[in-house]
Amino acid sequence: MMVFISIYGMVDGFFVSNFVGETSFAAVNLTWPAIMIFGGVGFMFGTGGNAIISRALGEGKREDANAYFSLVIYATILVGVLLSAIALLLREPICRLLGAEGELLEKCMLYCSVIFPCIPFFMLQNVFQALCATAEKPKLSLYATIAAGLSNVALDAFFILGLKLDLLGAALGTASTQVLGGLVPLIYFCKKNNSLLKLGKTKFYGKVLIKTCTNGASELVSNITLSLVSILYNLQMIKIAGELGVNAYGIIMYVAFVIISIYIGYTVGIAPVVGYNFGAQNIDELQNVYKKSLVITAFGGAFGALISEVLAKPFTLVFASGNPELIDMTVHGFRIFAIAFLFGGFSMFASAFFTALGNGAVSATIAFLRTFVFQIIPLYILPRFFGIDGIWLAMLTAEVLGLIVSFAFLIAKHKHYNYY
Repeated sequence: MMVFISIYGMVDGFFVSNFVGETSFAAVNLTWPAIMIFGGVGFMFGTGGNAIISRALGEGKREDANAYFSLVIYATILVGVLLSAIALLLREPICRLLGAEGELLEKCMLYCSVIFPCIPFFMLQNVFQALCATAEKPKLSLYATIAAGLSNVALDAFFILGLKLDLLGAALGTASTQVLGGLVPLIYFCKKNNSLLKLGKTKFYGKVLIKTCTNGASELVSNITLSLVSILYNLQMIKIAGELGVNAYGIIMYVAFVIISIYIGYTVGIAPVVGYNFGAQNIDELQNVYKKSLVITAFGGAFGALISEVLAKPFTLVFASGNPELIDMTVHGFRIFAIAFLFGGFSMFASAFFTALGNGAVSATIAFLRTFVFQIIPLYILPRFFGIDGIWLAMLTAEVLGLIVSFAFLIAKHKHYNYY
């Protein structure tokens, strides 16, 4: 499911870069990190609620699990509507903060004007990525995602190539798929179904809502910091290489997210298993899941690094077939950045693992250090010595330091949770 989400997230980039223009492509690359912050709020509700709901199911409290599930969904909708209204009112200052000026500012505002009203659906889509697995219906979210992805391709082609709406067409296509991705699971859980969960009556469980937010804080921190870091990377790129640098970074991030989505998908899928077995005190199975997860993460990292090194140029040509300078810059940067895939998966797993165990503080610490502190310091130091290569090396440095911190916490906390 996460792989499909990452692929259809590339659709706008593909159509805009090849059929609209480099300035519009830069506008998409500049605004998307801000949009992902709102999606991160939904992911916080989903992963944070996931730990509580799966534990309740593991303890045999199905009615409580349904009440908590309903509370999380309703809270997501309410918060999504509020954030959507605020984002629309502040879209111009938001775009200026992203570094957009002149024609680039106009295009950023156009894109945001269409995407921001769909924030509640985008948040729901991220919530259901986690909770469909908890409900033992991961295929539901997968099918909704595939349908949304295919719709995005078809609608982008129709609006951009057919109606010649250019950047507006790309925004309309993406907005439509976000609505579809959030609405389909919502309708399913509102009706009678054969899953473990159903959307229905609930009441205000203040402690549960607070615990949901604290449990999912690491995922929110991770999404916000990743988005802020992307914004700062773009600002650095504008200083060093202008719009060309922004587009090179954007291309690498499009492809990287496909590989990173493998890690994210695994952590989302394994979280309810960890939470259930921890709640039921199935220690042997908890230890089994932990050991196998480390092996799977190691193989995933090696695969990601290898395929990125080998296919760096073909991946780049998907987005930059007509600009030799952009191709050379992107391929060179991608081959440096690809080494980071060897290390990054362990930090993502460790953060999600502690979230599933209900330790949001440790999870948030790992996420914050890896995605923000360890990124920002090298980002502003290394380019002074290595130029644009310092930007790619900053990403690699952050993943290595994140690996060290993650294993330090896994070793320090193992006696408390008995996962090995």
